Amino acid sequence: MTNVVGADMNAPTARRLVPGALAARRMTSGLSRREVAARASLSARKVFLYEEGLLAPAPPKLERLAEAVSCRPDELIDIEPGQETLADLRFLIGLTLARASELLEASHAGQELRVSAEALSALECGEPMVGRGWDEPLVTGRLLPPLAKIYGVPTRMVLDAWMRTRPADPAPVVESVGRGGPSRAAIEAWASLNERQRVYLGEIMRDDRMTETEMWMRRLQRLPVPPAAEWRQLPLALKAASSETGYTRLQERLRRRGVHDPGAGRTVHALARRGLVIVTEDVIDHPVAGEVVRVAVKITRRGRAAARAGLDKPVEVDQEPHLLSEWLWGVLVRVALAEPEGLPEDRLAGRPLFFLGVGYRNAAGGPPSRGLIEAVPVLAPGGTHVAEFRWRLTDLGRRHVVEFTGIYGQRYPRVDCTGLESLVV
Repeated sequence: MTNVVGADMNAPTARRLVPGALAARRMTSGLSRREVAARASLSARKVFLYEEGLLAPAPPKLERLAEAVSCRPDELIDIEPGQETLADLRFLIGLTLARASELLEASHAGQELRVSAEALSALECGEPMVGRGWDEPLVTGRLLPPLAKIYGVPTRMVLDAWMRTRPADPAPVVESVGRGGPSRAAIEAWASLNERQRVYLGEIMRDDRMTETEMWMRRLQRLPVPPAAEWRQLPLALKAASSETGYTRLQERLRRRGVHDPGAGRTVHALARRGLVIVTEDVIDHPVAGEVVRVAVKITRRGRAAARAGLDKPVEVDQEPHLLSEWLWGVLVRVALAEPEGLPEDRLAGRPLFFLGVGYRNAAGGPPSRGLIEAVPVLAPGGTHVAEFRWRLTDLGRRHVVEFTGIYGQRYPRVDCTGLESLVV
């Protein structure tokens, strides 16, 4: 990754494009250089220089180039997912130092730390920070949410980038968001339902969650995923003989609960009148029954809150965004305990890599993994070839274990951390 630093404070750090990336995207879109140049408000010569790696675009130009060839800016530059620095986060959305500092100055934390373009530049370069509060983790921790909002990424991603950028500094302390219980409105909405309506709302929410998981798995497998506005419309019924069409998945769920009968329509519409679901109809072509009317149902935000309130579901809040789930912490501990040799590559696969491994992304267009572990090549005796790959902690992964093992120990006592003392000391 080549850095080109502008001489002016308002000229942001630029990076050369991945060789061939812009040209490949342009040709896939069926565009000429002149057409890309026109879309990005650049000269055709500039586009040529960018494609040949002879010139590095500044963030605003990179953003226009990416839009011109229908891709994300980070798909054109050489930043590996899970390795982002603070400068990378700013660069990926096309902000200059001056504009980023101007936005930060509007926040309470930015005012407290007196953030300027010069201070932000020093922060990104790992230079000593001068001024009150910069050496206080509780104070710098309050700067993370405004940075996350400006850069359009999760708070934990800013923390990870901060710790990569400034490995010798104390980690900023992320203040926890208190766990809130269900709102009074949600409790009252649930209380207003009879038992049958509660069963229906609960099953609709479970089917919505199941569909959401299916869409998530499709993204991981790089399969096409329809817009959420479409897949959240859950098929409820087909207006045709069940002997020809069978039952929808939601009908099967209700049948197992013993509440699928001729009164189903009245029950669902009662939920709709309360604003808990939305009922729609369209016409589909069924392979057996031909054209039939399909009834779909979508749970609303109010309906989801009411169902969680009544079924004792935890409220979805970002309590401690820098911490891993119990499952992911257990995976990280396995890798940490295998140090320094590392964990054999075949001992770790699937979903954990999309949350922890360098080079992975949680979903198409979603935030990258945290980059806490990476596959490291192990040479055969004599160094003649790579014998295998092993999972090891990255520098950030090791620091994450050191910084947060005590917190994890209290939160997840079931995870056996015996043996981590050598890393933590």
